[in-house]
Amino acid sequence: MTDFNKYTERKGTSCMKYDGAALMRQKEGLLPLWVADMDFPVPDSVTKALEKKLRHGIYGYGLLENSYFDAVTGWFRRNFDTEYKREWIVNTPGVVFALSQAVRAFTDPGDSILINRPVYYPFSSSIEDNGRRLVNSPLIQKEGAWKMDPEDIEKKIIENHIKMYIVCSPHNPVGRVWSREELEMIAEICEKHDVLVVSDEIHCDFIWPGSHFTPFHEAASGRKLRYLICTAPSKTFNLAGLQVSNIIIPDTGTRRRFRSEVNAGGFHQINVMGAAACEAAYNGGREWLNGLRSYIWENIEYTDHYLKEHLPQVRFSRPEGTYLLWLDMSSLDMTAEELDRLMVDQAGLWLDGGSMFGPEGDAFQRLNAACHRSTLEKALKQMKEAVHHTGR
Repeated sequence: MTDFNKYTERKGTSCMKYDGAALMRQKEGLLPLWVADMDFPVPDSVTKALEKKLRHGIYGYGLLENSYFDAVTGWFRRNFDTEYKREWIVNTPGVVFALSQAVRAFTDPGDSILINRPVYYPFSSSIEDNGRRLVNSPLIQKEGAWKMDPEDIEKKIIENHIKMYIVCSPHNPVGRVWSREELEMIAEICEKHDVLVVSDEIHCDFIWPGSHFTPFHEAASGRKLRYLICTAPSKTFNLAGLQVSNIIIPDTGTRRRFRSEVNAGGFHQINVMGAAACEAAYNGGREWLNGLRSYIWENIEYTDHYLKEHLPQVRFSRPEGTYLLWLDMSSLDMTAEELDRLMVDQAGLWLDGGSMFGPEGDAFQRLNAACHRSTLEKALKQMKEAVHHTGR
């Protein structure tokens, strides 16, 4: 059984999270709880698979064997009762890369693409950096819960001649796990108006008590609808640096067009270490993941109790999914820039400022709870002292 309280030093390992302050133009010496990777070593099955590759000593071009595709499809069959065929899988070095390639494959410069902000910021950059027009149907916050607005979504689709809708499911950063009914609503609207859906499901393995994850593939069942589902083992098993993602595309023509754009982007060979890690994680990482989820859920509960007792100025609703906590600091009555400075200069924390997820997030900060309990305790204490120092 993995001891998730055992500390592993990441400083000095060329780690973006701990060593990237200068590169990211950030202040040195901050406690980092920003970028979405975890402070825990990978499952033993992954380590053994990589050690086997290392001992072989040759790292030339590789092939994906049947066992790789069996591992990927088997994971989703066992955990989500969803059948993905191996021929539906297109490999890419990451979900963000896949988003940009999808934008280029299925839209033209000037075309409109829909998202729901506040949302993972590469959604916006993948649209705007490729010369497309971003259209936002903002999430609505009601009584602490975030919801989509079906009427606004359809209105925006019609008025802006939307070609593509990028959906975050589970949602980063607000932590919603969309219900089957909500996803079926998206499928119905997009089928009606011939809008291609890109569903980013990279956080699907972190679903918390009381919530149920529905793959978009299930919500779209029986409909004449084109869609891509973005999956990867990177968030689940802390493999982001190995750059391997699996994009699920059931429609043959859509898949062919996407693969052609990926090839045009110069990607032809998957990282052999990433492939080995992915296969080993999906085949042998279940017990490790169960322990990890229990540990992170306890971190989430700890945060909830701590804020209620010591820092009620920061409102927090437990997420339904993901290990990212969306902290509502609107009661402090600060601008987004003032909040960022409070966290950095007074609290000594490196979080993700809510404004980077869109102006709807200006009063929020995102905190990564996939860390050791001692790190989380220290961070919350520093946050409390900084807020109390403001007198608000």
